[in-house]
Amino acid sequence: MNSAPRNPLVGTVYETETLRGVRCVRLSVLTDETTSPERQREADDIVAAALNIDFGEGDQLREAVDLDVSASKISPFDRPALGGWLSRPDEFDALVWWRFDRAIRSMADMHELAKWAREHRKVLVFAEGIGGGRLVFDFRNPMDPMGELMMMMFAFSAQVEAQSISDRVTGAMAAIRKMALRWRGARPPYGYMPAPMSKEHGGIGWTLAPDPDAVLIIERIVRELFEGKTVSAIAVGLNTEGVPSPRDHWAVKKGRKTGGKTGGVKGLVRDAFMWNPGVITRMLRNETLLGWKMHKGRPVRDAEGNPITATTQPIMTREEFDRIGAVLDERSIDNGDRKDTDALLLRVIHCDSCGGRMYLNKQDSRNNQHPTYKCNPYSRGFKCEKSAHVRGDWADEYVTVEFLRLMGPVETTHVVTVPGYDPEPELRATLAEFAEHQEQKGRQKSRHAAAEWQKRADALDNRIAELETREKREPQRIVTPTGRTIRDEWEAADTAGRRALLVEAGVRLNVRRGTPGGWRKLDTRRVTFTMSGEPDPAADALAGEASALEAETRGDEPTEGASVRLVDPVRELVAA
Repeated sequence: MNSAPRNPLVGTVYETETLRGVRCVRLSVLTDETTSPERQREADDIVAAALNIDFGEGDQLREAVDLDVSASKISPFDRPALGGWLSRPDEFDALVWWRFDRAIRSMADMHELAKWAREHRKVLVFAEGIGGGRLVFDFRNPMDPMGELMMMMFAFSAQVEAQSISDRVTGAMAAIRKMALRWRGARPPYGYMPAPMSKEHGGIGWTLAPDPDAVLIIERIVRELFEGKTVSAIAVGLNTEGVPSPRDHWAVKKGRKTGGKTGGVKGLVRDAFMWNPGVITRMLRNETLLGWKMHKGRPVRDAEGNPITATTQPIMTREEFDRIGAVLDERSIDNGDRKDTDALLLRVIHCDSCGGRMYLNKQDSRNNQHPTYKCNPYSRGFKCEKSAHVRGDWADEYVTVEFLRLMGPVETTHVVTVPGYDPEPELRATLAEFAEHQEQKGRQKSRHAAAEWQKRADALDNRIAELETREKREPQRIVTPTGRTIRDEWEAADTAGRRALLVEAGVRLNVRRGTPGGWRKLDTRRVTFTMSGEPDPAADALAGEASALEAETRGDEPTEGASVRLVDPVRELVAA
């Protein structure tokens, strides 16, 4: 008596016909150690050989491999590899999976897959079904409802199992989140990498350690930020050099493809993610740099309200973190510098009547007009009673001469700030967190929920009380002469660099409306040059000397009505 297993396709045209199959492989979480993709391929090959299904070979291999893809979150039709095959049903006859959960974990997804298979008359095969035996669903006969009914039943079991797994994982992650130094897994925050827990701290599980490659990039960003570069300029430099962004950094580390879905425009996929001001700012303001564990954008705290740490080696101290935040705050106020304009006096030249900034209108070659700085109050939503304008090259030359006359001989210095410590930023953040938590008071319906609410309130209160006892330490400034003068720096700088020198010195040029006439040079009675930056002793001493030498330098008499003011207390100087 022949005891060979019966072919599930006996009695159909597939019994003797070789089917064109697609070998399907899926994995939710990819690790270097996993052997699951190879195991799935082996199981698919065995069942395919038994059912006379051919996957092809070489360049003609039919295979859908989706790694790091969750069946619970992503439907078969949206998966990168499998979705492509499902959109080309004429190229194959059968889909083969290792197990049911490799295909779906949702009844809704299985319904859509079964409907698709019935519409296109395909065969769905699972090498190991319920109880270990293979399952074959033949949808070639669209009038037979049994295949779809059985798939729905199996899909229900898969969905229940997926929910059970999700609940267990969520509970385990919540428990690990409260454990000091324990890292839950997955992609670490930028600047860190997983490391085995040391025996000193129990030797169980994983913790975080500084990632040397990422730390070098963070140090570079901070250094350039303190050197005066804007966040935009830093991002441009990183992108030009091909430095992987935080989102791509981990993919590169693990040898995976960079890029992916943007999370913005639906369906938009990038080959790589770029650095931009938002990415850098969020990274530098993230308390993970302090080694803190974060959940949903907030610090995870212990019963005393102290932040729980994920590492024994934080990348930054609190003082360094706050100092960087202060620099970012300053930049957000003045909105940084622009390098996309050749207007030397942007943010320097203002209309005397309304006080608004004046902007440079480009030269018009058709009527031979010169570039002109103009007051444009209507763009700001109001009317200027005496709107002014002035020829651009005249204003640039005037400010250059006045600035270098007063500041040119001043020796520049290199300033290094030794960070102090101010508990105020963390205190404000914790107070805000406490105030938001207080808004939920009284909304708890159960004693247990009320107890949990009170526990967190007490923890935040304890942290606030502890921060209030800390003393503020002022930073120290170490000033070192560079041996170069401001004139040297001016001559070596481009337009953006010169503009930065003017803005840093607090230079302002107010322009009044001129009188009609064929002017061949700037009527200096229309302008007032002021400097309101931090006083420099050398500049202060040179101010009087500059006035005395002014006539000799220019070879003419001072022009009546023009004025220059240095730092407070106000000193009126006559300027030509």
